[in-house]
Amino acid sequence: MSTIRADGTTTRACQNCGTPMLGAHCYACGQPVNGLVRHFGSIVGDFLDSVFDLDSRIFRTLPPLLFRPGYLSREYFAGHRVRYVSPVRLFVFLCLAAFFVLRFFVEPEFDAQDNTSSRITQAHTIAEVERARDEALATLHKALERVDSPGGQFGLESGIAEVQRRAEARIEWLKARDAALARGETPPPEPRAKLGIQINNEQWDPQTNPVNLAFLPAAANTLLNNLARRADANIRRVRDEPALLVDAYMQSLPATFFVLLPVFALLLKIAYLFRRRLYMEHLIVALHSHAFLCAALLLIVGFEEARDWLGAGAAAQSLQFLEMALMVWMPLYLWLTQKRVYGQGVIMTSLKFGVLGLCYFALLSLGAFINLAVSLVAL
Repeated sequence: MSTIRADGTTTRACQNCGTPMLGAHCYACGQPVNGLVRHFGSIVGDFLDSVFDLDSRIFRTLPPLLFRPGYLSREYFAGHRVRYVSPVRLFVFLCLAAFFVLRFFVEPEFDAQDNTSSRITQAHTIAEVERARDEALATLHKALERVDSPGGQFGLESGIAEVQRRAEARIEWLKARDAALARGETPPPEPRAKLGIQINNEQWDPQTNPVNLAFLPAAANTLLNNLARRADANIRRVRDEPALLVDAYMQSLPATFFVLLPVFALLLKIAYLFRRRLYMEHLIVALHSHAFLCAALLLIVGFEEARDWLGAGAAAQSLQFLEMALMVWMPLYLWLTQKRVYGQGVIMTSLKFGVLGLCYFALLSLGAFINLAVSLVAL
């Protein structure tokens, strides 16, 4: 529908009320120019633009995000905002994309790990125990080399320690059994694997050994025991199906990341207290830094998948070199961002970067532990 102006030119009119259109929406009734009856590709583009604010600006945003540390934050502070994707939407999109890729394209190898406990506890000779232990440790160490997140590293390192502990306990019992049989004595009873939650080095039990913290009211202790009951049952489920815990952990990990981001901005505010910057400025820096980490994680996973697909060869080695270069670039990028945004010298920037890194790593480890506990209860 169109109307003819007095000067003879033609302009579009609102299909609802007939008012001449001066933009994307009718100023009289508010109806947009574009409805749903159009090419599907344009609808998808409008959806991405509405939800993630992703349009042609993404192509102006990603190159400086990856290769120009601190540039986007300084542009934002200078008022040059409309040409780039907003920091919040950029972080949300890349964060969700990164965890989606991790969830569906990076599958932990559980074949050897799943049967480790039963193979060790059912082994009748020391050689069988050592063989099962070595196979499981080889699988876990291989997985550890491919995991970059503190939460994943914590889980795998805990699994390695648990495999070694169980193997040592089984070997000790087998030696005691063989020695008793050699003397013609009755062998000691076979130890049972400790499963579930342990309270004061004893198996948790709602009646005989419950959670009972004196400084908490009875209702709080009851709640803790209900949570312990769920976690105790889920621990036994996870022993048979470890993928259940991985799924729950990966689903709740983005929430942990979102919670820690404003905390990191607060750490920046404390570190640069005398720079007289608003907290929101530090939050912008944190958003861009975390968006870069998510984008780098996506690239690392992409390089890993491409290497697996290519196999051995020059192309795979080139991808491995790029992956190693990216892992070196990640901390250097964050250091350069901090230096360029806040404008301090090399020594002061390095000192604050080290302190912030240690504090944030501790927060990530704590967050990963809490997230793991919550995932275990929420299975």
